[in-house]
Amino acid sequence: MRQSKVKRGARGRAKFAGTRTRLIACVLVAVVCAGPAFVNSRAQQVSPSKRQADAKAERDHYKISLNLDFDARTYTGTERVRWTNRDAGAASVIYFHLYPNMRADDERAGSQGQNAETAPDEPRLEVSDVRAASQTLATTAEDEGATLRVQLPGAVTVGASVEVELTFKGTVPEIDPDETSLPAHVVQQVGAALRDTREVRRARDTDFVSRGIMLLGSFYPVLAAREGGDWQRRVEPSVGDNFFADVADYDVTVNTLGEIALFTSGQETFNAEFGRNSSRSFKGESLRGFALVAGRTLRAEEREVGALRVRAVFAAEHEKVGRRVLSVAADAARTFNTRFGPLPLKTVTVAGAPLVAGFGSAEFAGLAVIASAFYVDFDSPAMRALPEAVREQRSSVEDSLEFAAAQGVAQQWWGEAVGSDPQREPVLDEALAQWSALLYVQDVHGEERARQMQEDQLRGVYQIYRTFGGEDRAANAPSREYRNSFQYAAIVVSKGALMLVALRQLLGEEKFFKALRSYYAANQLEVAETDDLRAAFVAEAELLQRR
Repeated sequence: MRQSKVKRGARGRAKFAGTRTRLIACVLVAVVCAGPAFVNSRAQQVSPSKRQADAKAERDHYKISLNLDFDARTYTGTERVRWTNRDAGAASVIYFHLYPNMRADDERAGSQGQNAETAPDEPRLEVSDVRAASQTLATTAEDEGATLRVQLPGAVTVGASVEVELTFKGTVPEIDPDETSLPAHVVQQVGAALRDTREVRRARDTDFVSRGIMLLGSFYPVLAAREGGDWQRRVEPSVGDNFFADVADYDVTVNTLGEIALFTSGQETFNAEFGRNSSRSFKGESLRGFALVAGRTLRAEEREVGALRVRAVFAAEHEKVGRRVLSVAADAARTFNTRFGPLPLKTVTVAGAPLVAGFGSAEFAGLAVIASAFYVDFDSPAMRALPEAVREQRSSVEDSLEFAAAQGVAQQWWGEAVGSDPQREPVLDEALAQWSALLYVQDVHGEERARQMQEDQLRGVYQIYRTFGGEDRAANAPSREYRNSFQYAAIVVSKGALMLVALRQLLGEEKFFKALRSYYAANQLEVAETDDLRAAFVAEAELLQRR
């Protein structure tokens, strides 16, 4: 049933003032929940035995050399990609996505008299040359420059491979620090709740510089994903994820000018300094993309959790909060290792970066990024500069940051190790990751704290959304059908996680976790669908519970 919106006039203002504290608290939660996992990708599905025997031979491979000019906010690079044809027929065309060129409808060329190609506050990626075996290949730009069609020199037969080399360059915008502040995040989400405005994710959300930190979430040409023998060619901006990539292996070398701290999706294998410049190499296997975060003031600390290295990256001024995030991330990884099974990665990094307002987090392969606006040390003198309404929310901010760190780690299990289609079925990984963060709270802090966090982090967001006239709807719709990040957080993330809470109560502990472990083991490095998760639970349910 749709609830009425808050009444206007004096009575309405009084009601709002009386609920201000709860609204701000729930909005803070919604902001952190609102960042969907950006690297949540497709992989060609094969049987478990074939996957184990041939996985490495079948995976695509990227060899990237990147020259990064941090101060100029530019980069150049070359990329050699080995693509293997795993479909039923020969292929003579391949497609790449240039995600920095993705534009919303109101940003496209001609809209509002502005050329999208030269928009100063958006990133840009240009490919100048494409070759195979020293032969220049014909290319065609599609979808306003977000897709690149490459004509191969000949047909690639089933099981055969082709190597393509691309030369590229790019720029990233500098985001105004005011757009990344905690008050800006709160104001943006309150506006979304009150106005029900439509939002879509922009390329600048994950490729930018701000406050001396650079995030490159999709800086290179990425092979378009394949499904059913077809290329997933179109990039469709929505409030959810935009990045699609098949599982691949990566060898990446990054050359930087000046002393820049650098953290990536891969493992560092080489580090050499030439005066004040440096060259570093990274390697990663079975990754659904490759991202990096860089900056002069970044610091890192790490812990070992079994065979997994858990690392926290933070600006020097956020050292105290960054260490707390590390503790949360390590405890979360330990919980998920025990509850679900080991992660097929060597390192998981949780980094604080100045994400734009309303975008609380972003998850990439082996890298979870949380808006550094939430890295607030409430005991520091700088707190006096924040509005009183925010200072009153200490527990909400700290709880939201803890929950976001656990949720970001959980995305490496649900979304990275087990892939899913983030545009068609965003609830699959979002709900599992959010519920897993609640599981972390239960295992680390106990049942009572978990019940309170469930009310604050899940039910509270949904209730505030409904109180302000938000329409109830199914949580399993495609991401394009959700209007904004507040609705997405309330329905897909929170309501979806509450479904898992109810399912756990229905099945009981033993059957519920047996089903989850089975689902995780069967779909590791695959692309799961909602039916796969449903089948895992049905297999453990009593006959009457299956309906």
